[in-house]
Amino acid sequence: MARTTWAMVTLVIVEGLVCGVALLPVGGLWYFLLNIVGTNVLARLIIVSLAIVPSYVLFALALMIVSPLVMRMLGWHTPADKDMSLADLDWSLLSWVRYGASIHLVRVVAGTVFRATPLWTFHLRLSGARLGKRVYVNSLGVSDYNLLECGDDVVIGASVHVSGHTVESGVVKTARVKLGDRVTIGIGSVIEIGVEIGPGAQIGAMSFVPKHTKLPGGVTYVGVPAEPIK
Repeated sequence: MARTTWAMVTLVIVEGLVCGVALLPVGGLWYFLLNIVGTNVLARLIIVSLAIVPSYVLFALALMIVSPLVMRMLGWHTPADKDMSLADLDWSLLSWVRYGASIHLVRVVAGTVFRATPLWTFHLRLSGARLGKRVYVNSLGVSDYNLLECGDDVVIGASVHVSGHTVESGVVKTARVKLGDRVTIGIGSVIEIGVEIGPGAQIGAMSFVPKHTKLPGGVTYVGVPAEPIK
């Protein structure tokens, strides 16, 4: 109980500090703008109205940088190739919980705006994902970033679920997901833990790749579970 309480308290404190730091550029922007217009009420109202959207974007951008840097400093991440009992609540599990909550906050605040852009790819790299050149991620269903490895020219389509963890019979199991060069994951597909997909492979929309599956490259796979098109 003490460990759980400590984990939750530290999560709230850290996320509060992260959001506070990310808000500093927004505060500086508003201070600058309001000083320009002086005490004119109408001018202040116009400036505030015009600054709301840019302020949100600026906060989201700052959060995409500050949060992963803090996660690195604290060592919060998803441990690779590990079985963690939910009943034990050991520190590895609690670290994973705090990491998951932290990246989820950024997904909600910034991911809806910046997904499928180079800025989102940059954020994933900063959060521990090993991504090659020209990687395109158009999904907020990607988790456990530090267990994701992609080659060059990889495309992860909208609503794709890629996870480095699964929960089975009260045990959290983790493993890396590796996507080779030029792999494309179609809309709404599910890629489970420990999956390795070879270069040039295509996963059709709404397909399911079971855990620890190794798919050779240069082939198109579809279905549940995903099988080569004959």
